[in-house]
Amino acid sequence: MTPAEKNRMCSIARSLEVLGERWTFLILREAFEGITRFADFRATLGVAPDVLSNRLATLVEAGVLEKHPYREPGARVRDSYHLTPAGRDLRLVLGALQQWGDEHRPYELGPTAVRRTVDGDHPVHVGFIDDTGREVPVDEVTFIKMASDPA
Repeated sequence: MTPAEKNRMCSIARSLEVLGERWTFLILREAFEGITRFADFRATLGVAPDVLSNRLATLVEAGVLEKHPYREPGARVRDSYHLTPAGRDLRLVLGALQQWGDEHRPYELGPTAVRRTVDGDHPVHVGFIDDTGREVPVDEVTFIKMASDPA
């Protein structure tokens, strides 16, 4: 099997085709904060317009964001960008990245955000949960190759 074939079969590699650039997760972070407009993404992130256009197009094409047209009075029609269900599912991935960063790359002044339940303000963390609802420690989880993976 060639590396290209292996990557095509691998869900991690396929996910990284959409999510594998730094700006992508920063755009998603802002989208979860309610940012929807190109100019606002640019202002909050300081990203070059061509990079932002490219990343937004990739996220739209992959079904992570969807465009909604809007028009300011006296201006041309523009697009805003909104999370789809697939995009909202990435909250878990962002939470895992944040949790890892807080643990292994801490900011000297402490976390800039914390994860809490909406209804009770209880702390939460990202973890593996088995089919009975029990949390499984990370060191007790393994990835098993499936028969469809000939490598």
